[in-house]
Amino acid sequence: MEYRTLGDADIKLSAITFGAWAAGGWMWGKTDRNDAIEAIRASYDEGVTSIDTAPIYGQGDSESIVGEAIKDLPRDKIQLLTKYGMRWDLAKGDFGFKSKNNQGEDIDIYKYAGKESIIKECEDSLKRLGTDYIDLYQIHWPESTTPIAETMEAVTQLIQQGKVRHAGVCNYNAAQMEEADHTVKLVSNQVPFSMVNRDIEEETVPYCMKNNKAILAYSPMERGLLTGKMKPGYTFAAGDHRASNKFFTDESIARTDTFLEKIKPLAASKNATLAQLVIRWTIERPGITIALVGARNKEQAIENATAIKVNLTHDEIDFINLQLYNY
Repeated sequence: MEYRTLGDADIKLSAITFGAWAAGGWMWGKTDRNDAIEAIRASYDEGVTSIDTAPIYGQGDSESIVGEAIKDLPRDKIQLLTKYGMRWDLAKGDFGFKSKNNQGEDIDIYKYAGKESIIKECEDSLKRLGTDYIDLYQIHWPESTTPIAETMEAVTQLIQQGKVRHAGVCNYNAAQMEEADHTVKLVSNQVPFSMVNRDIEEETVPYCMKNNKAILAYSPMERGLLTGKMKPGYTFAAGDHRASNKFFTDESIARTDTFLEKIKPLAASKNATLAQLVIRWTIERPGITIALVGARNKEQAIENATAIKVNLTHDEIDFINLQLYNY
């Protein structure tokens, strides 16, 4: 495994980090708890020391699964990344959307990052994770009802108390990052990025590279689209959010499949799967520090982690980029 420093902070993450959204089941058509725990442990055995989760993933389920998975592992060898600012149990802040929890009950999701809410969320996360500190604490989404300075002051307090080591953000634009950085030293921004979704390269990547901030790319597999396993007419399980996502229309799946067929021979020449080729390309992309990749079972976890063994030459990267240019 490769390990990369977040900016100039004293923290390194595995270049391939375990993304635990699907482990929580919520919005993914449920999941098997034991399979998720096995996946996290299998990742660790392959050198994946970093795990990214959030309270909203399964309304606490993902964090508790992570906590159970790591309880017998050396804490100082693991980096726990979690988030705050999305509440399903408090109607305050910006209304996000309606959803259902893992029991099928209706819930309303709010984006809220007031100081007292963050303090409470942190305590709850620490308990679920079974730890006394969080390595990277990230606001999940921007929200309009709380000044950024107030939000970051709460995180500063948690850092001073030793409950949080480093501050990060998710889904922030460059201006929001700059404003937050006035109050607390940000080390990273977690944003969506994949071969077929490269919008952050216009503004966010240049800002982060200039200001020495790490980028944690989430959904690098575009939620399974880039595995090559989906075909037009694919049927999603009940509760799977991808059913209404623009990347999963029959037209989009067909277009992506055509692109993947062009790079499949390269993957085969490396004795690698398409997923492994995509992951390796992602962490070779300028400005991308970490790729967050989810797995729902041990086999997927090992496949993701061993993508680090795929070596790509400059010419091979240029070949992939050319196919993307014509995508």
